[in-house]
Amino acid sequence: MADSPILRSVTSLRWVGVAPFFVFATLFLILPTLYIVVGAFRTGTGEFTFDNIIALNAPNVRNAYWVSIKVSVTSALIGCAIGFGMAAAITVGGLPRWLREPLLTFSGVASNFAGVPLAFAFIATVGPAGLFTLWLKGEFGIILARDAGFNLLSTTGLVVTYLFFQIPLMILIITPALDGLKREWREAAAILGATGAQYWRMVALPILFPSLLGTFALLFANSFGAVATAFALAGPTFNIAPILLFAQIRGDVLGSPNYGYALAFGMIVITAVANTLYIWLRARSERWLK
Repeated sequence: MADSPILRSVTSLRWVGVAPFFVFATLFLILPTLYIVVGAFRTGTGEFTFDNIIALNAPNVRNAYWVSIKVSVTSALIGCAIGFGMAAAITVGGLPRWLREPLLTFSGVASNFAGVPLAFAFIATVGPAGLFTLWLKGEFGIILARDAGFNLLSTTGLVVTYLFFQIPLMILIITPALDGLKREWREAAAILGATGAQYWRMVALPILFPSLLGTFALLFANSFGAVATAFALAGPTFNIAPILLFAQIRGDVLGSPNYGYALAFGMIVITAVANTLYIWLRARSERWLK
């Protein structure tokens, strides 16, 4: 019975449903990644070389990677902190239940709102000639760049812009983890005389820590690889790794596609480490919450 043709046919049909996923992943993820990795170790004529990798030690490249890391770490930290607070408020914070679904729906949309539309929205709102900027200047005489030191076309402005999709992404990921906190744990802590702060410090946060750290790694990777938003916001003036890579691949003056592949290879390594850390920590968190 186990080897019957009917059973084998049913088993084969099960793989048909996931075939599009494997085809898509192969064509648009695996093969392009392998092409970039191979190209990073090739010259323009196809010869093997380490020169492209060695060239990553140039001061401008190191600075671009460092700025990208700082922007990514900052936006991930702030996004985690604000997103966690908002998610906690709608799950265990006692806010009205009707706020939960609108917030999660908005988070699902906002977490995917990036690129040119997001850059235009921020430029039109808090840019040098944005509506909010001009309103503050006209009504209160406040100039953001002078009085608050805020300039949208800077790394600080880039972090603020990234928060628009970092915070919703944090909400979407951490909400199920907060839902997984069992009421019995809090009741047991209260029976033993623990305060609310002690419960969070000694029970809830240790359980959620793998999820929090994993989500931070995911938000870091999400910000580190973003290029469309930064390029649309200020063009090539931002010295960050994705824009430097874009200039090389596109073939600007002194552009080198193989050098661009090396830049992409460095970004792949960094994001792969972040995503691997996220997957591992998420698995640990799910075991705890079960």
